[in-house]
Amino acid sequence: MRHTVNTIQYMAHGIEQPDPALFDNLRLELRRGCLTVAVLAALRSEQYGYTLRKLLGEHGLVVDEGTLYPLLRRLESQGLLVSEWREESKRNKRFYRLSPQGAVMLSALLSEWRTIDESLDGILSESSHATARPVSAGR
Repeated sequence: MRHTVNTIQYMAHGIEQPDPALFDNLRLELRRGCLTVAVLAALRSEQYGYTLRKLLGEHGLVVDEGTLYPLLRRLESQGLLVSEWREESKRNKRFYRLSPQGAVMLSALLSEWRTIDESLDGILSESSHATARPVSAGR
């Protein structure tokens, strides 16, 4: 289904469609880093796995359980999250939240994100307005 939507979007805008397999690989690569930042940001307020997955999905980041739970365990082992088991609705659930170290890391990652975003905006803006310019050997 995703390929069909992409094909329609590309055809509607007169843009050549990329190789689907290559696009999926590069898209997954891009999403990995974005997902880490999104999870850290979402866990500024406590969530358990299901509600976190639902929240991410509501914001367009659909994540499989097989991706989310290993990521949560890794972030916790890195000291960026803390978790605790609690009973809720007669079921044991593991609740996650950002640790103080995770809050510092999120702030640093968001700063880096903004720098990258500004750089990319500048490159895209320059590329769309400029004609080919020679690059000197010193650059």
